[in-house]
Amino acid sequence: MRNAEFDKEAVLRAAMIAFMAKGYAKTSMQDLKAATGLHPGSIYCAFENKRGLLLAALGQYRADRAEEFQHFFSSDLPKLLQLKHYLEHVVQESISCQAAQACLLIKALNELAEQDDEVQAILIENLSDWQSSVGAVFHQAIAANELTGERSAEQLSRFFIMGVYGLRTYAQTHPEADIMHELAEQLFVDLCR
Repeated sequence: MRNAEFDKEAVLRAAMIAFMAKGYAKTSMQDLKAATGLHPGSIYCAFENKRGLLLAALGQYRADRAEEFQHFFSSDLPKLLQLKHYLEHVVQESISCQAAQACLLIKALNELAEQDDEVQAILIENLSDWQSSVGAVFHQAIAANELTGERSAEQLSRFFIMGVYGLRTYAQTHPEADIMHELAEQLFVDLCR
């Protein structure tokens, strides 16, 4: 039997969207077939099963988000301005027509973490890496005297992550752009105080 040829990244990104739209349990093999263009046999051959596809999709999501994060924080702009742009991106993503697809990690964490130890470990590792990356930005902002250092980079990163969780969750029921921008601005101002 020869292996099917397909664009793995495109398939994994399509699977991400399917899982984010319906959740893992409600996403059928037919949904995955429609989203990815792969027949169930090809999915089983390439990923073993639906869970294997989810694990691979989580890996792709992690890589995509890390690249996106790097994009926001690779310029010579002040770190706080970069952070503000990143926060604005989170808001735009949260209020977009794809708000239900804003964060595969949070969706999977809420649905699967207590049922699957391996998925839980992957999700926690991804979220910890994100918090560490945010913490590094706050360390740089403190070192550049953009922040007073009254609160540690770790405290600021925890507060920022909590705020982003809150923004994404709030947008599910209140996706009004003006409210979301106001909340993000309040979060940013409090981080800078």
